[in-house]
Amino acid sequence: MSERELIGALSTALVLFLVAIRVPVGIAMGVVAFGGISVAISLKAGLGILTAVPFEMVGDWNLSAIPMFLLMGYVAASSDLTKNLFRSARITLGWMPGGLASATVISAALFASASGSSVATAAAFSRTAVPEMMRMNYHPGLATGSVAAAGTLGALIPPSVLMIVYGITMSESINSLFLAGLIPGLLSAVVFILYITIRVWLNPSLAPKATEEISKAERREAFRDVWPLPLIILCVIGGIFVGLFTPTEAGAVGAALTILLALVRRSLTRVSFADAIRRTATGTASIFIIVVGAALFQRMLGLTGIAGYFSDLVATQFQTQLGVILAISLLYLVMGCFLEPVSIMLLTLPVLTPVLQHFGIDPIWFAVIAVKLLEMGMVTPPMGLNIFVVKGALGDEVTLGQIFRGTFGFLLSDFVTLALIIGFPILSLWLPAVAN
Repeated sequence: MSERELIGALSTALVLFLVAIRVPVGIAMGVVAFGGISVAISLKAGLGILTAVPFEMVGDWNLSAIPMFLLMGYVAASSDLTKNLFRSARITLGWMPGGLASATVISAALFASASGSSVATAAAFSRTAVPEMMRMNYHPGLATGSVAAAGTLGALIPPSVLMIVYGITMSESINSLFLAGLIPGLLSAVVFILYITIRVWLNPSLAPKATEEISKAERREAFRDVWPLPLIILCVIGGIFVGLFTPTEAGAVGAALTILLALVRRSLTRVSFADAIRRTATGTASIFIIVVGAALFQRMLGLTGIAGYFSDLVATQFQTQLGVILAISLLYLVMGCFLEPVSIMLLTLPVLTPVLQHFGIDPIWFAVIAVKLLEMGMVTPPMGLNIFVVKGALGDEVTLGQIFRGTFGFLLSDFVTLALIIGFPILSLWLPAVAN
């Protein structure tokens, strides 16, 4: 190991240490990267990169899609759109074993297509679906677990903020990444519904069968209230698929249509709109700080040569793509227990990129695997982000233990989906190939 590679290795270890003691990830990566470049090359080089990289990254046109999709999701969550989605899905699936929980998964999948945010999805349905399930005497674990797990669908089903961040970091087509996540995202929802149905069929006490009669007029009213949001989703995803919009343009169109729909329905107040703007600004700023820090960290890894050294080291330990994928999966699962998804992605991708290239692993396929693993981390103890979102929304109505136990079966279901994604790459690569 050369002197520069040693500096790169020590810098990487220092970043991991700082993250472990709760220093914000973006700041840790940025500060250490500046120090590493200054020591390995020169202070002038460090200052030059410190001034150039943030401007270069924030000026990336693709990054402007993030606030657009976040605003789209927060406006939808602030209005009655989630209630209408859940009501329509409940009327359609209420007859099934665990029908309300399955309705939550379906409506969350649709809402995820309008928000791109797992946290927004989990928060929205914690306030709409869980109280309804509790009123129908559903087991608290099943009710909260289905919402926490269904919320993770926002990470994979397009538009996905994680996919945008991955595409910018890896210089991959965001259109292709969105399309790659669509089938695996829908597959995740189907596997969740199968799990709910089988579990409730085996233990009916978890979810008493719905007995209320629903008139034809109520059915018509439910579907009349819900159709505009799927239409907006179709415009956004369909526009990307046929090449009518770039992801940024699609985000702007989706946000504008969602705001217009909420205004027409008079479900968006000044207070709720201001709150959506505030949450969008906060979320965007936090993501941008991490993106800039990761870009600086990536430059440091390249200039010190430690990324190539790590790639050669991994190549001596593993002989096949599958072995590398399984090792990375284990790494992501462990990190997902302690860190939030964007931080994990931007902390690891600069190091893993040479490894993926060495083994010829398709970066689009790997994106789906990585995002699926990050999804799973959002419901994995002890730091499962969605679990704390659900707990925060419900307060003392449920305990953290009930939510964690409720998500366990969904986590096992995720392993089934992950195995299918790894075993059958065509699930991720078919739609991008058709579009191209």
